[in-house]
Amino acid sequence: MNAAAMVLTAPHTFELRELPLPPIGADDALLRVEACGLCGTDHEQYSGQLHPGYPFIPGHEAVGLIEQIGPEASQRWGVSQGQRVAVEVFRSCRRCEACRSGVYRRCVRNGLATMYGFVSVDTAPGLWGGYATHQYLAPDSMVLPVPKDLDPVVATLFNPLGAGIRWGASVPGTGAGDAVAVLGCGVRGLAAAVAAKDAGADFVMVTGAGERDHSRLEAALRFGADLVVDVTEDDPIELFRGATGRAGADVVIDVTAKAPQVVAQAVRLAATGGRIVIAGTRGGGAPGFDPDHVVYKELRIEGALGVDVTAYQAALDLLGSGRYPFADLERITVGLDGIEGLLRTMAGEGGTPPIHGVVLPDS
Repeated sequence: MNAAAMVLTAPHTFELRELPLPPIGADDALLRVEACGLCGTDHEQYSGQLHPGYPFIPGHEAVGLIEQIGPEASQRWGVSQGQRVAVEVFRSCRRCEACRSGVYRRCVRNGLATMYGFVSVDTAPGLWGGYATHQYLAPDSMVLPVPKDLDPVVATLFNPLGAGIRWGASVPGTGAGDAVAVLGCGVRGLAAAVAAKDAGADFVMVTGAGERDHSRLEAALRFGADLVVDVTEDDPIELFRGATGRAGADVVIDVTAKAPQVVAQAVRLAATGGRIVIAGTRGGGAPGFDPDHVVYKELRIEGALGVDVTAYQAALDLLGSGRYPFADLERITVGLDGIEGLLRTMAGEGGTPPIHGVVLPDS
């Protein structure tokens, strides 16, 4: 029996392949992929900005059913055959110092080299990504049970919502009384706004840039934001101060991508003693950034790469609670044959990108 998979052989070049399903031993598993979310990393892989130079199956936000699982893997992961799970993109040996301390993204045996959705298709058994009907789960995998009644399409938001929880609440220590500014209104920006509100923030502002972001800013209001600003039309610092009566934000979360100038805006926007989290990659230097302001304001600036299983679990719990309208997000779902068109749209090569894009491999 074979799995169908979309292999990205080169930038802008997908190839539909059939790959044999691997035998499953005592310590691994096979996932039938029901849904796989897409994010900026996916279209950057497609466009070539993040293409690793070898053919691979993208997709790192997979949700599906455990089709086969070995007894050791079942005991370690706490899941069984037929159970719906979400797959963590990183793997952990669970033994090295980094893994034992909780920063398994730096695992000496794994790290960036074995991330799901980035491993060569020529590395056996090849099924290392979510753009396929099946995904192989190696012994170092980490999976999380999905709440029983949560739709698998909505469940793929475990990844961006987990990012929002980590970046918008855990890393900066957001709490009651905080005024928060979220710079960027993609799905991770919306998630960060939700996380800040859920952590007790008194006020949350979300920014976007241009007409393409207007529907996202409208969504931010439905998700609890107190103020939304199109920075191409209004000054977010002026509006923030006017709305809050404060000199600046206690927490600034910058989730913009390829927008290095926003770092300087984050520093200007932060209050004295404020915390800034930079989670989106810049693609270059930061024009207008004055480090003296970091000193004068005694700011804490922290970079955030990826998420962790603690945040993923919190995300799945929040999704399962139904307290926020994640099921109603503007989204596009496609089968394997529609991936390329959706990625082009998300990359800004035509049409308005959806807030949430999802691949349904069996559709």
